[in-house]
Amino acid sequence: MGARAVPGLRLALLFLLVLGTPKSGVQGEEGLDFPEYDGVDRVVNVNAKNYKNVFKKYEVLALLYHEPPEDDKASQRQFEMEELILELAAQVLEDKGVGFGMVDSEKDAAVAKKLGLTEEDSVYVFKGDEVIEYDGEFSADTLVEFLLDVAKKLTLKLNEIDFYEAFMEEPVTIPDKPNSEEEIVNFVEAHKRSTLRKLKPESMYETWEDDLDGIHIVAFAEEADPDGYEFLEILKSVAQDNTDNPDLSIIWIDPDDFPLLVPYWEKTFNIDLSAPQIGVVNVTDADSVWMEMDDEEDLPSAEELEDWLEDVLEGEINTEDDDEDDDDD
Repeated sequence: MGARAVPGLRLALLFLLVLGTPKSGVQGEEGLDFPEYDGVDRVVNVNAKNYKNVFKKYEVLALLYHEPPEDDKASQRQFEMEELILELAAQVLEDKGVGFGMVDSEKDAAVAKKLGLTEEDSVYVFKGDEVIEYDGEFSADTLVEFLLDVAKKLTLKLNEIDFYEAFMEEPVTIPDKPNSEEEIVNFVEAHKRSTLRKLKPESMYETWEDDLDGIHIVAFAEEADPDGYEFLEILKSVAQDNTDNPDLSIIWIDPDDFPLLVPYWEKTFNIDLSAPQIGVVNVTDADSVWMEMDDEEDLPSAEELEDWLEDVLEGEINTEDDDEDDDDD
């Protein structure tokens, strides 16, 4: 049966056509610095018989609470990719006392209830009597970075639940402790989309499809470049200050991760990716508006960037303005 790609999928489909889909058993993309998976099974299927021993074995334990995979090939492949991500992370953190497990929401419902697992497709991190629900980007490097931070400095007050987003140094604490299951689920649902997300080959399709009212706020910054690194730190600072705003979501793209797409992006968006950029992109037709830098050698401050983002969220800056400018020309 033939199918025609709708305009809103063009960029995401281009990503897949140029870069290809991820394959199980190969090493991570360049820049992730993960070794090739060695084939050793480290991720444990946690159930009623073994969960106590699993908790005793590890200082920090990360559990993926998942729904049973469907029988179709696409669902099975997606589930295998999630397992591979956990296996890579488990391999890297094996010597750090961090363990990984999976809990099936149907087969192991009793264990899930006992452990307080309520949100499917979330990772729950246990350290002693403390628990954090991680609902950030599901990639091996982001998960490893987060768990290393947890292992070093996790401290919580009694009955307190901290919610960490990707790239954030400080957590958001779920208010009105102690929390009911419904309150926790509602809070996680409201904060499900991270304020700052990185576009990566293995998750690019899913990320690009998860737009807000047909637009994305996109930031280009090379982490290895001094200006790019400085701009990224400004982005993180602004994102940290606005984690409570569910309408703000920024996609960070490191051009070094997508060398074949740099010419396409520069032509499509009419921007120079040798310098940091941030703009609004319409996912339907790729129209875009980009923040004007007063001085090419002077990056915007956190305050200036936050003001610009507020204008975007309020609709004062949008891609329709760009269309009107083109019509005038």
